[in-house]
Amino acid sequence: MNFGVVVFPGTWSDCDFHYVISEVLRQPVRYVWHRDRQLDDFDCLILPGGFSYGDYLRAGAVAGRSPVVEALPEFVAKGGLVLGSCNGFQILCEAKILPGALMRNECLQYRCQSTHLRVENAETPFTRLMRPGQILKMPISHGEGKFYADPETLRRLRDQKQIVFRYCAEDGRVVKEANPNGSLDNVAGVINEEGTVLGLMPHPERASENAMGGTDGLLIFHSLLGSLVEDGSFLKR
Repeated sequence: MNFGVVVFPGTWSDCDFHYVISEVLRQPVRYVWHRDRQLDDFDCLILPGGFSYGDYLRAGAVAGRSPVVEALPEFVAKGGLVLGSCNGFQILCEAKILPGALMRNECLQYRCQSTHLRVENAETPFTRLMRPGQILKMPISHGEGKFYADPETLRRLRDQKQIVFRYCAEDGRVVKEANPNGSLDNVAGVINEEGTVLGLMPHPERASENAMGGTDGLLIFHSLLGSLVEDGSFLKR
């Protein structure tokens, strides 16, 4: 199973993702430069956190029009999976690969803290090893993480089970006090209609070793590995 970690000018979680995939999961992984369009060698692409292109205009706005992102629809159509975390989530929304938008935090402050997430959909390639309602702990680190969508889009996301994670209290209650950025409906992560592209604001790569405070992020990576093995995606490339 071959992973690719996209590198944009200004990203910094690319090294963290590469480390987790290569040293913790022991899986093949390569860096992918933002100008690359040839993605046929990969089974899963990671869009990491950071400040791509300095986050000029809006977070992820310039990166959302980069060559590698323009090549993602074809990559996904061929069976590839995409995971975007933090800035990666912003990029996917800017590119209209995922619905909604990430806006300035409601508190107007940059937030770097641990959050609790409730699993809302455990039937995706990214969450198959989780159970509905399971509580995870992962850190956030962003200034523009407030998820917004118009009422019709938000209704569709609910109806089609595209909301994968919600911010919650430690006991699982989805309450305003547990929402670190003002996201509508406490949304922390959403998936596309086909279930092949996941974007979330928390950082699973920072929750993949006990030395970092927990390993809940590994559930996403192990779910991905299980999905790629089961459907044989890695054999097609």
